[in-house]
Amino acid sequence: MTAPTLAAGATPSAPAPRPDRRPQRRRSGLERARRREAAALVIPSLIPILVLSVAPLLIGVALAFTDARLVRQPEYAFVGADNFARLMDNSFFWDSFRIGMVWAVSVTLLQLLAAMGLALLLNSGLRLQGLTRVLALIPWAMPPVVVAIMWQMIYSPNAGPLNAVLGGVGLPDNINWLADFSTALPAVIVVGVWVGMPQTTVTLLAGLQQIPGELHEAASMDGANAWRRFTAVTWPSLRPIVTSITSLNFIWNFNSFSLVYVLTEGGPGGRTMLPMLFTYLEAFKNRNIGYAAAMGVVLVVVVVILLTVYLWSQFREDRPVKKG
Repeated sequence: MTAPTLAAGATPSAPAPRPDRRPQRRRSGLERARRREAAALVIPSLIPILVLSVAPLLIGVALAFTDARLVRQPEYAFVGADNFARLMDNSFFWDSFRIGMVWAVSVTLLQLLAAMGLALLLNSGLRLQGLTRVLALIPWAMPPVVVAIMWQMIYSPNAGPLNAVLGGVGLPDNINWLADFSTALPAVIVVGVWVGMPQTTVTLLAGLQQIPGELHEAASMDGANAWRRFTAVTWPSLRPIVTSITSLNFIWNFNSFSLVYVLTEGGPGGRTMLPMLFTYLEAFKNRNIGYAAAMGVVLVVVVVILLTVYLWSQFREDRPVKKG
């Protein structure tokens, strides 16, 4: 066979041009640079979280399986699940857990109701609105210890202004609010609501200001009254914000310590003994660090389960229904 020859007058075909890979290399180089820049911005914020949150959490979980005690020269050994077995039979801890649930749920719901009313009032165009918002933030700006001391003075059975007002209207004026079994927990709940309401109010007020006014005007033109406009326009728009703020408030309230510690130290007779306070006393008064760490692990697990169920139920209601 002979090699094929070009016909007369034909020109040889030029080789196909190679694709230019430089733009692709530039894009990949830019993506790598962006990833490095993102990592440089994120890592400094992750280091405090790892050092101050994740590492102590892991150390606490590890201590929960030991017999560690708070002594000058600690010597402890691995005891497995013994601390958790002891905890299952500790009725005082579970009583504190029940009190903590009553406290957290009551304070969270009352904060939401009070903050919703105040946010609606502040969003209605009052005079001196700026000053009113600043005054509403005062409880949030005060340290918890200062708040507790102030309310101790208000609740004082001898010279407290609350008993003085009650006596002025002919009601009993010798109530020892923080030392009576029937009034201690409700009195502490009132303080918790007063302290946490401003944060919830600001969050709800920001959500209210994002609702278009045209929606309320359209509802009014359709004959909807104030309650109907709230349930049909305001509440659906605020649902995501309410879910977020109630979840955060529940975690914060359940983990409350300083406010109740200064007010009552868990008394009278453990009536206001919240689980965080019970765990603190076990760790730093009885010096049982391993046992207290087991309590902390149980509390974290229970709170995570409760919040998961709550958030799942809320997101399930917000999920659109598929029509078959």
